[in-house]
Amino acid sequence: MATAVAEAAAMRHAITLAARGLGSTSPNPVVGCVVLDAAGESVGEGWHQRAGGPHAEVHALRAAGERARGGTALVTLEPCNHTGRTGPCAQALIDAGIARVVYAVGDPNPTATGGAQTLRAAGIPVEQGLLEAAAAEVNAAWLTSVRLGRPHVTWKYAATLDGRIAAADGTSRWITSAEARADVHRLRAECDAVVVGSGTQRADDPHLAVRGIEGAVQPLRVVVDTNGTAVTPDARVLDDAAPTLIAVADDATPAYDTENAENAANVVRLPRAEGGLDIRTLLDVLHARGVRSVLLEGGPTLAGAFVAAGAVDRVVGYLAPVLLGAGPAALTGGGITTITEALRLDVSETVRIGPDLRITATLVAKEH
Repeated sequence: MATAVAEAAAMRHAITLAARGLGSTSPNPVVGCVVLDAAGESVGEGWHQRAGGPHAEVHALRAAGERARGGTALVTLEPCNHTGRTGPCAQALIDAGIARVVYAVGDPNPTATGGAQTLRAAGIPVEQGLLEAAAAEVNAAWLTSVRLGRPHVTWKYAATLDGRIAAADGTSRWITSAEARADVHRLRAECDAVVVGSGTQRADDPHLAVRGIEGAVQPLRVVVDTNGTAVTPDARVLDDAAPTLIAVADDATPAYDTENAENAANVVRLPRAEGGLDIRTLLDVLHARGVRSVLLEGGPTLAGAFVAAGAVDRVVGYLAPVLLGAGPAALTGGGITTITEALRLDVSETVRIGPDLRITATLVAKEH
C-alpha cells in the first residue's frame, strides 16, 4: 500500500508530466498519470501527448503492465468516461486491475465526466483533491475553455523597472535579455495561438513562430489588423513557418492579397468595437478553431482592449533592471479610470531570468 507521502510525490510528478503536453493537446486537456504497484513503487507513467493519441492513463498502464494489478493510479484529471477518438480511461483502469484511483481535479466537461462514478460502481475506491490547485493551474487553459467557453489568455509583456516598453523615440530593442527572450519562446510553445495588434505588426514586423525548442508545435499566429493596412505582402508572419490568421474589420479592404499570395494566410472579418475589433468575437472565432490558450504579445493598445473586455486571465511580465524615464507604458486604457477599478493580481511566481525578473500573476476575482 502506498503511503500518503509516496502518493503526493507521485501526483507531483504526474503534474510535471502533464505540463509536457502544453501546446500540443488542444482541444483536449493536459493530463499526467503515475501508477504505483501494490507495494507503493512507481511502475508506470505517462502523459497525454497529442489530441487523438492515447490518454495519460493508457500510456502509464502500458508501461506498468501486470504490475498495475492491485496498484494505485494517480491522475491529474478525473479519468474520462466517454469514447471519442480513444476509449474511456475509467474502463482501461478497471480492465488493468487497478485497486485504487486518486485524481486531483474533477472533470467539468459534461461529455466526459462520470469516470469516478464508473470506477466506484466497479468497486474501486476513488479519492479526489490531492494537489488540486497545482493540477488545476497546469490545466488552466482547458478548464477556462470548458467553464467560460473561450480560450485562456496570458498577456505577456517586457518592460523596464519604471514600466516603459520603449524609449521616448520608440526604440525598444532590446529592453530585456537574451535569456528572457528565449523564455518567451517557451511560452509560445505552450500556447495554441500568439496574438499581436497592428501597432506591433508595423513597428516590429514580428515572426511569432517558436524557435529553439525541439519538437514544438507551432502556434497559430494571429494579427489583429483592424483596418487591414498593417500586414503587407512581405510580412514575416506570411511565411510557412506556422499558420497565420489575420483579423480585420468587416468593412476593411486588406492590403494583403489573400487570393494570389504564395503562402496564404486565413483572413477573418470581425465587427468593429470601440478603438478596434470586438475582442469577444475574436476569442469565439479562435475557440471554434480549437484554440484553448492564447499568448497575447501585442502592445499596450491591444492589451488594453483585452483587459477592457475582461479577457485576460494571467499576466507574465519580464522586468529589466533598466530605467528610461519616458516612453510608452505597458498598458493603455483597459477601462480603468480610478483606483477602485484597478485590477488586482495574485502573484504566483517570481523568477530570475538572466538579469531580468519574470513575474507571473493571475487576476483576482472581484468581490461584488
